[in-house]
Amino acid sequence: MATLMNGARILLDCLVHEGVEAIFGYPGGVTLPLYDALYEHEVRHILVRHEQNAAFAAQGYARATGKVGVCCATSGPGATNLVTGLVDALLDSIPIVAITGQVPNKLIGSDAFQEADTFGITRSCTKHNYLVKDINDLPQIVHEAFYIAASGRPGPVLVDIPKDIFLGQAHYQPLKAIHLPGYKLVLDGHVGQIRRAAQMMWEAERPMVYAGGGIIHSGAHEELRELVEILDAPCVNTLMGLGALPGKHPNFISMPGMHGSYAANMGMYNTDLLIALGVRFDDRVTGRLKDFAPYARVIHVDIDPAEIGKNRVADLPIVGDCKRVMKKVNKALRELEPELAPKSADARSAWRQQIADWKAEHPLEPVFSDTEIKPQHLMAEINRLSDGKAIVTSDVGQHQMWAAQLIRYDAPRLWINSGGLGSMGFGLPSAMGAQLAFPDKLVFAVLGDGGFQMSLPELATIAAERLPIKIVVMNNGYLGMVRQWQELFFNNRLSASTMSSFPEVEHLGAAYGIPGRTVKKPEHLRGVLEAAVAEPGPYLLNIEVSPFENVYPMVPAGGAINEMVLSQPNPVPVP
Repeated sequence: MATLMNGARILLDCLVHEGVEAIFGYPGGVTLPLYDALYEHEVRHILVRHEQNAAFAAQGYARATGKVGVCCATSGPGATNLVTGLVDALLDSIPIVAITGQVPNKLIGSDAFQEADTFGITRSCTKHNYLVKDINDLPQIVHEAFYIAASGRPGPVLVDIPKDIFLGQAHYQPLKAIHLPGYKLVLDGHVGQIRRAAQMMWEAERPMVYAGGGIIHSGAHEELRELVEILDAPCVNTLMGLGALPGKHPNFISMPGMHGSYAANMGMYNTDLLIALGVRFDDRVTGRLKDFAPYARVIHVDIDPAEIGKNRVADLPIVGDCKRVMKKVNKALRELEPELAPKSADARSAWRQQIADWKAEHPLEPVFSDTEIKPQHLMAEINRLSDGKAIVTSDVGQHQMWAAQLIRYDAPRLWINSGGLGSMGFGLPSAMGAQLAFPDKLVFAVLGDGGFQMSLPELATIAAERLPIKIVVMNNGYLGMVRQWQELFFNNRLSASTMSSFPEVEHLGAAYGIPGRTVKKPEHLRGVLEAAVAEPGPYLLNIEVSPFENVYPMVPAGGAINEMVLSQPNPVPVP
């Protein structure tokens, strides 16, 4: 039987119906009715210190769990502060629902206090968005928002709710079904195309599996492993796809692209069949597009038909959910194996040996020094302590690339970073969302000194919620990736890239009741990291690393994927 309640209570009951356990938010004038209803409601609210971080935290929760993350902000500046997080989620295909307050319906368009056209502003940075004009539409809209966010290619959905809707009264009954005639999903793939894909895979002499975030979103990691093992083919995972194939798997090469390994990039360049699964041929992977995989036919599987042929024409396109499609592909591969596999067996064996030779020729290995902490040394220690099982979040920059190169993951949803948008300040709040989802799991927030200072206020949230995140700041005193590009391509003119001051983390942490320590010597690194992991609560580490270390390999902007810079080209004078 439908129950009469106000709009705020209807919204919260909708969230419970959708399985929401927590929301990340910041209150304001028009959302006060919602926060009043939250006062005695079962949904947990996490008070962040900036709305942008609410969106990032919701992403961390969603990426770690596979569920829809939820964030909340008030009208005007609260809503506009969510925008970076919404664009970030859109580019990385992360399911979040953002709830924003709006001025009362009768004031919309009057330039009322804290009014902004949230619906218009967020139209291009969400998968879909709503402005609720009638309280009777609220349940339908909220349930649709969760369905759209999680289904097909996931993404962010925003629901803008005027204050009078929060205060109004209506009867609520949970929806039993979602009916969206204009929202069609193709999930299973074309049977004939799937059969032909299996044939092409067996016919190839130099196959390469190129797997991305779509594998993780669809839960297709077991199917990916099966496909790779049936073919005994080398596999690269994109920045968003790391963990889709276990990092210790013998067929895993590394991440490809601008800072991918030599073996991964040479493999992608020389393959004769690129098996692209849940990827979008991002420019950071392909380099100069016209010279990307020039000898390869392409099989492209993706749930979003807009991605097929967008950057690289597919010889065999398959629109569908990766998990469903790959189950059928694997079945077809096994059926065709006795007949087709022997024909290319020798060539494929030589191909695997070539990949192994490239890996041996230019391996991705940590760099150590007796006098200073190398960034690679730091990542090797985190990798040792993680043992492929911890959640690692990161900001954007050099530390992100070293973490992607050197930390291995045994499973999906352990590596959480801002890929498509490259948002600084992402690492710490996303770690909050992941840690909240898994309170007993080891979570490292691996941050740069620049990105950390963008999200520094969230130390208050971490302290208040006692989230046992191990915050590791890789401090090189620069905006590291900016400095690297300035060094290599702008005659070492270090314009506005020097971080000339950094807080004393011992005092900073103490101000929030969080233990903090600075590490400068390589011989101290292991013991301090182990002490941080042993600490039952949060821990803040400032690791002072070599200031002028660069990330290699590197494909320069505009270069082809095989045109890698493998080491420092020439000595550059230190300014």
